[in-house]
Amino acid sequence: MSNAQELARMIHLAERVVIFTGAGISTESGIPDFRSPGGVWSKMQPIYFQDFVASRDARREAWTRVFNGAAGWVGAHPNAGHYAIAELVKQGKVSAVITQNVDNLHQDAGVPDHQVIELHGNASYAKCLDCGMRHELEELRAPWEAGEEIVCVNCAGLLKTATISFGQAMPEAEMERASAEAEASDLFIVLGSSLVVYPAAGIPVLARRAGSKLVIVNREATDLDPYAHMVLNTEIGALMGDVMDELKVM
Repeated sequence: MSNAQELARMIHLAERVVIFTGAGISTESGIPDFRSPGGVWSKMQPIYFQDFVASRDARREAWTRVFNGAAGWVGAHPNAGHYAIAELVKQGKVSAVITQNVDNLHQDAGVPDHQVIELHGNASYAKCLDCGMRHELEELRAPWEAGEEIVCVNCAGLLKTATISFGQAMPEAEMERASAEAEASDLFIVLGSSLVVYPAAGIPVLARRAGSKLVIVNREATDLDPYAHMVLNTEIGALMGDVMDELKVM
C-alpha cells in the first residue's frame, strides 16, 4: 500500500479530521518561510510589538514592508495542498483547519472563514489595536504614501496588520478553539510544520494525548515524529493530490 493509499484510508475511516498547517504548505505557493536560510527573518529583522506601539519610525518601517511586499506573505495563489484541504472540508471530513500561516490561502482555496483557526493572525488585512475594527489594506495605501500616521477611522487607534507579532500575546479565543478541536478529533494531520514554535506546536500533543491518531507530513523531521502514527517526509501538494484521487475510489 502506498503512502497516499494509507493516508487516504485513515481519512476515510476517520469521523472527525483536523488539519494543522505550517509554512511548508505555503512554500509550495512561493511564500517564503520564516526561519530557514533564505527565509523572511534571514533577510530582515522582525519588528517587535512593543516597538511598533512605541515608535512612529518602527510603524513606518512595518507599513513600508507591507506595501512594498518585502515579506512576501500575501499575493500568492493556493496550491494542490490547499485545494485538497478545502475539498475535505466541503465533504464534511475536516471539521477545522488550524494554521500557523498568515497568508489567507486556506480561505482563498475555499475553506469558510469560520473553519479556519489562525493562531498567528492574518497578513491580508489590518485591525485596530484599540477597538478591533477591520480595515482593508488598499484603503490604507493613500495615507501611507502621504507619510501620515495610519489610524482607525472609528476610534483613531493605531492600526497594524492582523498578524501576531513577536512580543504580542497569542489570541486566546483561537488557542482555545484549536485546543478543543484537537481534543475532539480522531485523526490529526500536520502538514508542513516544523513544530518548534510554541504554544502552537503544543496543539498536536493535545490531540495525541486525547487519543487521536497523529500524522505528520513535513520535509524535515520534527520532535513529535516519535509520537506519530505516520510520518512522511515529502512534498505536500503532490501527496494530497494523490490522497484525493485514492479517496474517490473508496
